[in-house]
Amino acid sequence: MNESTRREFLKHLGISAASVPFLTGLPSLALAESLAKPKQRLIILFSPDGVVPTTFWPDEVGTEFTLKQSLKPLEPFKNKTLILNGVCDRVRGDGDNHMRGIGCLLTGSELFPGNIQGGSDTPAGWSSGISIDQEIKNYLQKSAITRTRFGSLEFGVMVPEHADTWTRMVYAGANKPVAPIDDPYLMFQKLYGSMKDKELLKSVLDDLSEDIKKVKTQISKADQKLLDEHMSLVRDMETEIKSASKTNVGHKVPDITPGVRRDNNNIPQISKLQIDLMVSAFLADSARVATLQYTNSVGQARFTWLGIQEGQHDLSHEPDSNKEAQEKLTKINQWYCEQLAYLAKKLSETKEPDGNGTLLDNTTIVWTNELGQGNSHTLENIPFVVVGGGLGFKMGRSMKYDRVPHNRLLMSLAHGFGHRIESFGNRDFCGAGPLQRLS
Repeated sequence: MNESTRREFLKHLGISAASVPFLTGLPSLALAESLAKPKQRLIILFSPDGVVPTTFWPDEVGTEFTLKQSLKPLEPFKNKTLILNGVCDRVRGDGDNHMRGIGCLLTGSELFPGNIQGGSDTPAGWSSGISIDQEIKNYLQKSAITRTRFGSLEFGVMVPEHADTWTRMVYAGANKPVAPIDDPYLMFQKLYGSMKDKELLKSVLDDLSEDIKKVKTQISKADQKLLDEHMSLVRDMETEIKSASKTNVGHKVPDITPGVRRDNNNIPQISKLQIDLMVSAFLADSARVATLQYTNSVGQARFTWLGIQEGQHDLSHEPDSNKEAQEKLTKINQWYCEQLAYLAKKLSETKEPDGNGTLLDNTTIVWTNELGQGNSHTLENIPFVVVGGGLGFKMGRSMKYDRVPHNRLLMSLAHGFGHRIESFGNRDFCGAGPLQRLS
């Protein structure tokens, strides 16, 4: 049953449009899931300002390796983790390394000339190419079997509202940056309907109860159980979002318009909400591609919940000899890794709708950064940590490459989805084809 047929079936039952996102992904209403290939998904997670190499990269290569402090949170998922050292951003041209770092990270293409001045280098504009997440999204959306409601979802955590080269990593095409949604209330609204008053959020599920009763008489018992579980997950998130909006901060919380930047000290809470919403969207098959961007290149988040008062970017400029700064940066990257581990855990605890395995089995998460190390602004050894499954990569390894262009890794992600592109971004860095030794 294709998507249009499914929608016609639900319409015949008298199902409201608001219920469609909850119901169209049920196996009983979809093309025979047992005959279809597993749903492949991609998540790209970004954190800024480089890493501390000595506390990040394993010393060993191969299957026997030790996770250092920055990557320790991945211990429960070590056998599902692939660490890629030696992958470099070789794209040059206009802009400073922070600008090229984030603007070329997913596009593999040079920045256009522009009037945004960065550091001591030349000014630059937007990227000149599409980002790999959008390339894969477009590929999936061309087929009725893999097409989803949104195609892709762009999540953010404290991403500045002003648009410039430092704040955007996703591109729908040349000169077409895509802004992430960094307000979980707005993302909830996008996914599950219009919620105009956050203080008086009304349960969507209550409004849908009659529709759900109608559908339950037409689906299998297994799907009834799946629907109950999905509704429970969404209700839990509604409750958490309501609670988050009413947190007592010691004074009357002013009314704010949608899109106002969240408070720095709420970053952990925002992160959890966004991850929970992402997992829910995957469970509903609303999208199979997502990005999660923490702050921005030259990010100045203050990790006060870790006892760190300095801005992250300021700390990243401190020399290696400043041991205190290196320890704080390590704690910061460990916190980012904890978010990755939480996402992996949520996916691993969520069963696939067809009952075969978990979402993590078919979801590949790529955690990356715009720089290899902050104080040198190097584009060598860009962190690429891959967690999950679904693309045929051999996991549970620490890999070391010799300055391979990251364009080849981006090609490998596309090939994992069956999208056999011959190049991506700057062709000069694609001659050797997709990255070797991944499978």
